[in-house]
Amino acid sequence: MSDKLFRLDAGFQQYDWGKLGSTSAVAKYAAHSDPSVKIAEDKPYAELWMGTHTNVPSYRHDDKASLRDLISSNPKEFLGEDVIKKFQSTTELPFLFKVLSIRKVLSIQAHPDKALGKILRAQDPKNYPDDNHKPEMAIAVTDFEGLCGFKPLEEIADELKRIPELKAIVGDEIAESFIKNIKPHAVKGSSEDSENKKLLQSVFGKVMNASEPTIAENARLLVKRAETKPEDFNKPDLPQLIIDLNKQFPDDVGLFCGCLLLNHCKLNAGEAIFLRAKDPHAYINGDIIECMAASDNVVRAGFTPKFKDVKNLVDMLTYAYDPVEEQKMKTDAVPKSSGAGRSVCFNPPIEEFAIIQTTFAESTGTRHFEGLDGPSILITTSGNGYISSEGTKLKAEPGFVFFVAPNTAVDLEALDTDFVTYRAFVEAN
Repeated sequence: MSDKLFRLDAGFQQYDWGKLGSTSAVAKYAAHSDPSVKIAEDKPYAELWMGTHTNVPSYRHDDKASLRDLISSNPKEFLGEDVIKKFQSTTELPFLFKVLSIRKVLSIQAHPDKALGKILRAQDPKNYPDDNHKPEMAIAVTDFEGLCGFKPLEEIADELKRIPELKAIVGDEIAESFIKNIKPHAVKGSSEDSENKKLLQSVFGKVMNASEPTIAENARLLVKRAETKPEDFNKPDLPQLIIDLNKQFPDDVGLFCGCLLLNHCKLNAGEAIFLRAKDPHAYINGDIIECMAASDNVVRAGFTPKFKDVKNLVDMLTYAYDPVEEQKMKTDAVPKSSGAGRSVCFNPPIEEFAIIQTTFAESTGTRHFEGLDGPSILITTSGNGYISSEGTKLKAEPGFVFFVAPNTAVDLEALDTDFVTYRAFVEAN
C-alpha cells in the first residue's frame, strides 16, 4: 500500500437544496465509488466533501484510516515541511474540496476574512465555528447559475429608477443620493471608489434592515411586475429569475438583496468564478466543483430559514461592483505537465489552494505531472482512466477520489475522450 498515492472514500451531505436521487452528480459519484451507497430517488444529495474537515472526513479506501489521522502520524510526508511552516498545522489540509449538486437556491451569503473570523468565533462560537477565512472557487461541471458580487453601480441606479418596489424599500432620499452621486468609472482604490462603496452600502443596508411586512408587501408587487410587465426590468432574464426564486422562498428579502442587487452569473461547464472573503454570493442551480479555505463560517443575508446576521453582514462586505465577466476566472498553463490531453490551472489570488483541470477531448493517451511542492486531492468527474505513480496504478472512474503526497510525480492515462479530472493542491510558494 503506497503512502504517496492512494484512493480516498469521501462522505456526502444531504441538505434540502441538493439535487434529488440520481439527477445529482454527488449521488452518482458516491454510489459509483462505494457500491454500498444505494441512491434514494426522492432524497437530496447536496455535497461531497474531500479532505480533513472534522464534519465529514475522508478515509483511505484500503484500510479506512482517516486522512486526518494519517497526516497527524507523519505530517512531513503528507503535507511537506513548507506547507506545515506556512499554515501552522500538522493535522489538516489548508483547503476543503467539494462537489455540489444544486437544485434550490442556497442562501445569499458571505464569508468573513481571517481577522473578522477570529472576532466572530470569540463572540458567537455557535454560529461561527471556525476562526479562519473562507475564500472559495466554483468550477462548473454542468451548466451553472448563481448570484455573485454586486452589479455595476449604473445598473443598480437604473433599477432604482425602473422598479418602484426597490425604491420603496430603499427610500427616496437614499435612492436619489445613490443615483445622483455614484461615479461608475472611479479608479479602484480612489476616494471616489470609496464613496461609491459607501453609497452602495447605504442601499444594501436599507434593504437588509427593512421590516418583514415591508419586504413581503413589495415582494408581492415585484413578482406581479415580473409576471405582467417584464419589459420594466433592465435584463431579459431577471423577471423569470424573480418568479422562480419566489416559488422557492416566497416574499423573501433575497428577491431584493439578491436578484436586484447582485450579478446574475451563468457558467458553462468548465468555467469558474472566484469569490473572495466578504463577497456576497448564492448558488442557484447546477453541479460544481468547489474549493475553499478550510472553514465553515457563513454570514447569511437571504433565501434562508437560518440565522441572519444582518449587522455583521452590512458592516463587513467589500462592496466591490465589478461586472460579472470580470468575476470569471482566467486559466494558467500547468508548467509541470506534459503529454496527451490538456491541463489548465485555476489559480485564485490566495495561498490555500489552486485547481488543475485535465481533459482528453482530442485523444486518449497519458499525461505526466511532475511532483508538486505540497499535498493534493484529485477526483474523476467523467470518463475512465488510470492514475499511477512509482509502481502504483489505480483505476480512475467517475467519483473516484485520490490523495497525492507532496513531491510525487503522477501519470493520468485516459481510456476514453470523456476522461476529466480536477486536482486541488496547495504549494507554500
